[in-house]
Amino acid sequence: MKVILLKDVKGLGKEGDLVNSKDGYARNFLFPKNLAVEANEENLKKWEERKKDEAKKIQQEIESANEMKERLENLTVTLKVKTGSQGRLFGSITALDIANNLKEQHGIDIDKRKIELKENIKSLGEFEAEVKLYQDIVAKLKINAVAL
Repeated sequence: MKVILLKDVKGLGKEGDLVNSKDGYARNFLFPKNLAVEANEENLKKWEERKKDEAKKIQQEIESANEMKERLENLTVTLKVKTGSQGRLFGSITALDIANNLKEQHGIDIDKRKIELKENIKSLGEFEAEVKLYQDIVAKLKINAVAL
């Protein structure tokens, strides 16, 4: 019997999947616990519409991530930091510092966990950080550390 899962079912599938299940399992376990509905014409139409809506939403998220990537790659975040002798910083520049300055300077709010530094920034100069915007969409952000 074909059923549409309303919730994740271990060993059968994830929420929203159209799967085959044994008749007794579906009638005695899945249906009474509201884990699935029978895949009749009416339910299949609703399922297809939901899939189309999800695809549109994903496409919009990808488009907005690509726009943000283009925007981030065309700007530079300038961080004014205190330095000691020989241009060394007191402490280091972290992803949180970059996120805060990005919001202050350009009005772009990005979670610090999405900003990835190759190494800690402990000196003055220009650096590059990667910003993960979506699954496979990564923007390269230019960072310029200057003395106060």
